[in-house]
Amino acid sequence: MDKHHVLAAFDEQMRRDARPDGPGALVERVGDVVRQVDAEGGWNGVVWSDLDRQTATPAITEQVRHFTALGREFEWKLYAHDQPVDLGGRLLAAGFLPEPEEALMVAPVRDLATDVRLPEGISLRLVTDTAGVDLVADVHEQAFGTGPSRIRRRLLAQLAGGPDRVVAVVAMAGDLPVCAARMELHQGTEFASLWGGGTVPAWRGRGIYRSLIAFRAGIADERGYHYLQVDASDQSRPILQRLGFVLLSSTTPYLYQLEPKRYSQ
Repeated sequence: MDKHHVLAAFDEQMRRDARPDGPGALVERVGDVVRQVDAEGGWNGVVWSDLDRQTATPAITEQVRHFTALGREFEWKLYAHDQPVDLGGRLLAAGFLPEPEEALMVAPVRDLATDVRLPEGISLRLVTDTAGVDLVADVHEQAFGTGPSRIRRRLLAQLAGGPDRVVAVVAMAGDLPVCAARMELHQGTEFASLWGGGTVPAWRGRGIYRSLIAFRAGIADERGYHYLQVDASDQSRPILQRLGFVLLSSTTPYLYQLEPKRYSQ
């Protein structure tokens, strides 16, 4: 895989020419910035920028003004190869808070194993309804320690948009959900992206996470996508490398939070 070619394709197809990721989202191109605005509680933020030392700070100021006027917190998704090189420092100076860095990893679908090898007693359930979404949210809360409301709301909206947009799957041990993941299908691009892969702590180390990657890779292959992309945590990066994913860059979410309102006594 030509890493430089694939990174350029990712920047063009997934960032510069980004499409809305949900039915309530709009992608706006303002000068040298591409941002998503979601009025229905989805993700708000900057997807791509083409800035230099003269334009970076004014662009940051404009995005803060825009989202603050809408009353929304937002994220500037910064990649290590974005310019200018001090863009992260400028975001910090503007009041953004960085979250943990993640690895941008990509694998050609044709190079990935698609045979699903599940441990004994584990079965897979495709998520197509509210009951399935509740199972995903349950796993997400146990695996990541975060509340289930956001992932539940997002997945319900994506499923309402049609099965051509998202595939979600839950690994079940009998009636117990033990691992869950989803794949977003970016129509008009070569990329499908993996999200939310998490396993309940007591069930880790048994190969279930790898099986869910193979399952989703098979679907991506059937639907004609060339690459699988994932923003990998330190925990999942070694697994993905063993499966054939290659590091292209890194990405850090910079969050801008609204100041709490102050009420006079």
